[in-house]
Amino acid sequence: MKRDFVSFTDLSREEVLSIIDYAKKLKKDKFADRTLEGKSIGLIFMKQSTRTRLSFEVGVYQMGGQPIYISGSTTQLSRGEDIKDTARVMSRYLDGIVIRTFSHQEVEELAKYSSIPVINALTDYQHPCQVLADLMTIDEEFGSLENKKVAYVGDGNNMANTLLLACALMGMDISVATPTNYEPNGKAVYESLEIAKKTGSKITITNDPKEAVLEADVIYTDVWVSMGQENEKGKKDVFKQFTVNKDLVLLAKPNAIVMHCLPAHKGEEITEDVFEQYSDVIFNQAENRLHVQKSLMSFLFKNR
Repeated sequence: MKRDFVSFTDLSREEVLSIIDYAKKLKKDKFADRTLEGKSIGLIFMKQSTRTRLSFEVGVYQMGGQPIYISGSTTQLSRGEDIKDTARVMSRYLDGIVIRTFSHQEVEELAKYSSIPVINALTDYQHPCQVLADLMTIDEEFGSLENKKVAYVGDGNNMANTLLLACALMGMDISVATPTNYEPNGKAVYESLEIAKKTGSKITITNDPKEAVLEADVIYTDVWVSMGQENEKGKKDVFKQFTVNKDLVLLAKPNAIVMHCLPAHKGEEITEDVFEQYSDVIFNQAENRLHVQKSLMSFLFKNR
């Protein structure tokens, strides 16, 4: 039976830990897994990309497969073809689909009608592959995910939504600080709170960044204006108190790290000096996209 990775919660806690553990092995030997030998993976990109496209194209190649980049503007999707029809056609040509798009519901429908694995490479609601890499990075930095607190500061966007779900699933504490009216998606908050009842994760939603970072092991931020929301540049004035700077970092634990999923708008959500101070972590975080996505693809295909 095929498995998809549309939402972070499509995996169990044990599966996430297993994927991270195997990703560490693949990081040491990039050609160790050839699960995709003879397979073709379609990469549908309705949004611009640097890290996601590169990491998936290189990853599929290193695993012996053929990555096929598909720009949304060059397919019949751009002319109104149903996503379910696209799914059924691609299932007859390809062995797997990776999609980076706007609508999360579109990815859910693609997975529903596809007979091959579908991976969510970003929607406006979630960015689960990024958070897999984030958890791998935290594990590398601290040696474990146990008893760790993540503080997310900024816009309640797809990153905030996914981090909430992931931390709840993994039993990690998370505090999300956003300006009023920019809180995370209500569905993500509700679902994470329900999961936390079983895992013991402590979840806090606040409008005070200083409160959020207290006793944090990880301070996480992202751009204030997400892709496709460029007309909302005026909202930057509302976020002035949500810049991750030295003063904010000092409120976290002494050995805390700062993370950013990139691209960074330095001087807005994070200061240049803080970014450079933690650049090794941030770019290791970016590199880990490659390794953890290879591990994920191996998991999805070996479970078919």
